[in-house]
Amino acid sequence: MLTGVVALAGTMALLSSSGCEQATAPTQATALAQPARVQIDTRFGSMVVELNDSTPKHRDNFLKLVEDQFYDSLIFHRVIREFMVQGGDPDSKGAAANARLGGGGPGYKVDAEIRPDLLHFKGALAAARQGDNMNPERKSSGSQFYLVQGRPFSDNELAGIEGRIANFAMEYGNGLANVENGQFVYSDEAHETYKTLGGTPFLDMQYTVFGYV
Repeated sequence: MLTGVVALAGTMALLSSSGCEQATAPTQATALAQPARVQIDTRFGSMVVELNDSTPKHRDNFLKLVEDQFYDSLIFHRVIREFMVQGGDPDSKGAAANARLGGGGPGYKVDAEIRPDLLHFKGALAAARQGDNMNPERKSSGSQFYLVQGRPFSDNELAGIEGRIANFAMEYGNGLANVENGQFVYSDEAHETYKTLGGTPFLDMQYTVFGYV
């Protein structure tokens, strides 16, 4: 996993059935078979992401883009320490170092598949999207994704996040979280993972997580 603010480069291969700084090196994509796993090779090292079968629309879309070599020569254009690294913008191919990136895509969106059991732990693979004001259905970008780095969270911080998730779900009644009697509580396992491994829990129930490193 990455640490700090760095530029990433890489290729993708399907194995079986990333303050903010712009990255400058290209990425490529090729595909590997069951269970669906994609290897991302960068000049800083390699990582393998396993795609989740509970998010079939995102899984299948990501695999198709990899197999079509959509990601070839793209860059990770947004890298933020203790947060995430983002890529998948086709406009980043051959882009100048000062280019404004983040708005490109394949011309379609993917329906949200937000699940309370797929959380933003460190190493999560999730779909980027436009904000709620322009995208109230929380549909995902057709190609842009991010990999979570995050940081560990304390008990008090997690309690506050649980409250915000519950309040949002109760207010909007959208069924995005398991809320009972106005309360949302992380499982003991999830709570411990956020305290030790870390992640970005404040993004939970807002973006579709569809895999993990």
